[in-house]
Amino acid sequence: MTDPRPREGNELRIGVIGLPGRWSTDHLAKVVADRVGTCSTIDLGAVSLDLAAGTCLYEGEDLCGYDALLVKKLDESYSPQNLDRIEVLHYLQARGVRVFSRPERIGRLINRLSCTVEMGAAGVPMPETFVTEDPEEATHAILTYGGAVLKPLYSTKARGMRLVESSDPGEVRSVVDEFQAEGNRTVYIQKRVPMPDRDLGVVFIGETYLATYARVKGEGAWNTTTQAGGSYACEVIDEATIEMARQARDLFELDFTVVDVVQSEVGTFVFEVSAFGGFRGVHEGCGVDAAGAYVDHVLAQLALQGAESR
Repeated sequence: MTDPRPREGNELRIGVIGLPGRWSTDHLAKVVADRVGTCSTIDLGAVSLDLAAGTCLYEGEDLCGYDALLVKKLDESYSPQNLDRIEVLHYLQARGVRVFSRPERIGRLINRLSCTVEMGAAGVPMPETFVTEDPEEATHAILTYGGAVLKPLYSTKARGMRLVESSDPGEVRSVVDEFQAEGNRTVYIQKRVPMPDRDLGVVFIGETYLATYARVKGEGAWNTTTQAGGSYACEVIDEATIEMARQARDLFELDFTVVDVVQSEVGTFVFEVSAFGGFRGVHEGCGVDAAGAYVDHVLAQLALQGAESR
């Protein structure tokens, strides 16, 4: 934890929820410290909540005394257990700590299906999507699409995803069975979109559009993640694409988010809205310090709250 000294005067006590030692977490904590003088980096896996005592302790310090917490990351990966950690943030919020973004908003994006259902109901353009627990129905959908991606409900950066392009029913059914055997009872199937060599991360600070970066495929890869050899570049997009991304962002109202968009030969689509959008892509691709803009947004919100309470 960075500099856990007592509060002095009107100094704000702000912490970053994340993974100590990771670039985005550490960069955000440094920006906070540069702005307000100090910042604690907090791993929720090491937090103890004592409801009887009314405390939420991390390394002996009660987080209930903080002014604000910025959520960069809940855990190493997305999982149903993330929802348990959301409840800790709910408790802190109920005790008067400002949490950015609000826990209930983050919670709606941890599960890929809840994000997809909400966007679909609102008419956000997405690739055709089929969801079922029935392996026969899943097989039929994949064959009908003529090329599909199977996506775990809890994953990021294409982890656990499977590209299926076979037209052999037996081979497709085998892939579905393997996917379910890996713990994916619900089979989330998205029709493969004929993609260019890149997809886009459209970045928002609150309601304000900040910038767009591209994730460019590595040679021989089917997805654009850096794990598959992808790289970052700056991208200029038109107002219609910004507004499409904003429509998706506004459903969840996060204080900082990245909306994943693809501009394909058959149309422009939103893949998902990220609960924990990264800073590295826009930093390396566009030279834009999203963390700095985010912290300025948080400080403005805290100042507004302070003015309203006086």
